[in-house]
Amino acid sequence: MSLFGMSTPPAGFDPLAHKFPPMMSSAAGTLGIDFGTSNSAMAWVGDQGAARLIALEGDAMAMPTAVFYNGEDNSTHFGRDALKHYLEGTEGRLMRSLKSLLGSPLLMETTQIGHQQISFQDIICTFLATLRERATQSLGTAPRRVVMGRPVHFVDDDPERDAQAEASLRQAVQSVGFDEVSFQLEPIAAALDYEQRLTKESTVLVVDLGGGTSDFTVVRLGPDLMHNADRNQDVLATTGVHIGGTDYDRQLNLAQVMPLLGYKHLGPEQREVPSRVFFDLATWHLIHWQYQPKAIAHAKTLRSNYRDLRLHERLMQVLTERHGHLIAHEVEQAKIGCSVNNAQADMDLAVVERDLQATLGVADMQAHLHDLLARTVACARECVQRAGLTDASLDAIYLTGGSSALRTFQQALQAEFTGVKLVEGDLFGGVALGLAYSR
Repeated sequence: MSLFGMSTPPAGFDPLAHKFPPMMSSAAGTLGIDFGTSNSAMAWVGDQGAARLIALEGDAMAMPTAVFYNGEDNSTHFGRDALKHYLEGTEGRLMRSLKSLLGSPLLMETTQIGHQQISFQDIICTFLATLRERATQSLGTAPRRVVMGRPVHFVDDDPERDAQAEASLRQAVQSVGFDEVSFQLEPIAAALDYEQRLTKESTVLVVDLGGGTSDFTVVRLGPDLMHNADRNQDVLATTGVHIGGTDYDRQLNLAQVMPLLGYKHLGPEQREVPSRVFFDLATWHLIHWQYQPKAIAHAKTLRSNYRDLRLHERLMQVLTERHGHLIAHEVEQAKIGCSVNNAQADMDLAVVERDLQATLGVADMQAHLHDLLARTVACARECVQRAGLTDASLDAIYLTGGSSALRTFQQALQAEFTGVKLVEGDLFGGVALGLAYSR
């Protein structure tokens, strides 16, 4: 089966509470959808011409993969609008990192939204339906053919769960009205986008770091190769690991914020407070479970494990007032700020306790992310080794995916591949553009 185009059978439409506009005439072309853990993007290419990104929120070509169910007026919001409502304190439910649930038994679990129980699979469908609506509005006609991106591994070391993850995503895509659905590996899509700008044949290590996965491909690219129908021989190796930006966020959250709530705290008998609640509170797609009555009741029983009861009071404040997502957002913004400015970033935790703050410095980033970055860079090295190449054979390392902009990652990658130039692509739109070219 060709890595440059894995076709799947069409299916019908499964209606959801989120309604679609009336079907319009179908567009002759291909829509590429990069459904990401943290951010999503779309690109379109007609039967002739170059691919172009589709604006998703105003002029923004990418939007956070976020859904907010407004409990005050029963409306549903997406992307930056979803985050805005949540951060402004609107009563409701915020859902993020939905892609992380693919391949997990949690996918078909239901959660309380207003007075209804809704499965996470249906929430994914709702988000994908919105992407299709916005593509239809932009194109003036309904797209029927779509190429979806997928990581090299949805789930590490478990082929059965990995296959189930793709099947679940395929079902969701078909349910929102696409007749022709195919999949493409995200790093290969990024390579196809980069190829459009090359003037000579090059051997490239493509690095795609998203919110949930890190994927690598060694591929031959060039203007004389791009029109070949069969590109399998140009793909020299692919590897991937289930580590991404949300894992970095969790690690930084655990190290810099969760100790303020009792993580690693030694109680009266010099035993650490049980840590499960802190891991879940620091993991985007698990946070909402800690707001359930059963989880809150369990957290209350932890009081006897604390020597400093103020820490337990903070924990209960976070759970009962549902501040976990806000804390995770503060950590994510601190990570970005620390990387961009190469300086300490502050996290405002006043919603937990007046004047409470946490900080994140450059040295903190390097120390706390060392092991995750080492595993990620090792996966890149494995890809080059599988291709049977040395560093001298690489013309460039092409970076895409929002997490690839992280300064500490780029430093680790450059230290591993000394002398190989790093080329930064369209971090949020490159994969979507390549997916459109995968037709």
